[in-house]
Amino acid sequence: MGAIILGAVSLGTLWAIMTLGVYITYRILDIADLTVEGSIATGAAVAAHFIESGMNPWAATGLAIISGMLAGLATGLLHTKLRIPPLLAGILTMIALYSINLRIMGRSNVPLLQTDSVFTGLINFVGGNKNVSILIIGLLCCTAVSVFTYWFFGTEIGCGVRATGSNQQMARAQGINTGNMINIGLVISNGLVAFSGALIAQNQSFSDVQMGTGSIVIGLASLIIGEVLFAMKTNSFKRVIFAVCLGAILYRIIIALVLKAGMNPNDLKLFTAITVAICLSLPVGRSYLMTIIKSVKGGRENA
Repeated sequence: MGAIILGAVSLGTLWAIMTLGVYITYRILDIADLTVEGSIATGAAVAAHFIESGMNPWAATGLAIISGMLAGLATGLLHTKLRIPPLLAGILTMIALYSINLRIMGRSNVPLLQTDSVFTGLINFVGGNKNVSILIIGLLCCTAVSVFTYWFFGTEIGCGVRATGSNQQMARAQGINTGNMINIGLVISNGLVAFSGALIAQNQSFSDVQMGTGSIVIGLASLIIGEVLFAMKTNSFKRVIFAVCLGAILYRIIIALVLKAGMNPNDLKLFTAITVAICLSLPVGRSYLMTIIKSVKGGRENA
């Protein structure tokens, strides 16, 4: 059981980076960006292609981040310049990335079993325990991304992105170029998603063109679990970032435990969808519960 939990936590740190990317678009920009389903696979495809070609894994991961940023920029330009609704712009980019990813890899699946990864050197250092290596690298990368996110959204540009997501009309009235802010938010978000995809591909030792399917739901599930359990009533941006990362780790632990309990892996996406629906409906359920409690108290007082 300890090995299962360790594996889930280590994998959760890698998915936490993707969840932070989803948080930027879904919460800060207030955009449901489906580019994520393509950019996570793009990050994996670029990293796998260049690692297979003999490039240093960290350099290949850097190129993967750039590829994700370009995907986010494509979605941003479709929305801000061509006035395509953000949801549809993300879908268009996601569809285009499927073909682009196939072009990058040359085939639908690229194995990385005989190549080095960003985890290889540390695996040898910790005595061959891959999960410990992944956990250490994942925590370092997740911490670095969290610190960057906290720092960036405290800068003038970052505050402009937050203002744009909060109220575009008010942001424009303050002289903020909301189009540029949306583009910046999408670029950073999908860069983080591609970063996560590159690390996940190296962890599982292959890149697949289908690996992005359902990733937006996984990101939302992790985000909402983190917010509900760890940041329900807080205005602290630092705590929210921490909660998002914890949500991603907790989600992977939940998945590991339900698989251990005997759930059919084919039912995982259904389980995730139900989890997201329940978490999203919690505020409504809480409102109904408070109404019932008030009505019961009122009835007792009248009696």
